[in-house]
Amino acid sequence: MEQSETTKEIIKDIKPNLEKAIEYLKGELTNLRAGRVSPSLVEDLEVECYDSKMKLKEVAMISSPDSRSLVVQPWDKNNIPLIEKAISQSSLGLSPVTEKEVIHLYFPPMSEERRKELIKVLGEKLEEARISIRHQREEVWKRVQSLEKEGKIREDDKFKGKEELQELIDEYNQKIEDLGKRKEEEIKI
Repeated sequence: MEQSETTKEIIKDIKPNLEKAIEYLKGELTNLRAGRVSPSLVEDLEVECYDSKMKLKEVAMISSPDSRSLVVQPWDKNNIPLIEKAISQSSLGLSPVTEKEVIHLYFPPMSEERRKELIKVLGEKLEEARISIRHQREEVWKRVQSLEKEGKIREDDKFKGKEELQELIDEYNQKIEDLGKRKEEEIKI
């Protein structure tokens, strides 16, 4: 009985790593602009202010009044030129428009070509997550096989462990698929 617990423990040990892979994927997908712009597109831009580099979300409030624009409202109006510079120099290709004490960012509508590009990038991100999951599975399977070779578990336990491992991997692969389908629908809107 104790021997089969060993395989269960090994399988249970990879769950946090599988969760990390899913969380990382969610973060990557958040940065892909879909139909509606999100503050997450700019919140991590680095702004040179107060003699250090700070994230935009640390020096300003960012909101999305509609599906194609963002409003950046600095906590300190003296940072407006520094924020404008950070946005202009970013890879986003945006031209900030300042009115009074707020900065407006207008995003052009997405072209069909850009949507296809994003779907391709989405596919790459999903595959990276799948590869990460596969690596986890391979590591655990090697550990289970070595336990059997060392005589710590029976052959039956090894194969039962393999089934349980595959069920867990299938569950996480399904999570990846679900995230991918949702993001693809957002991109197509």
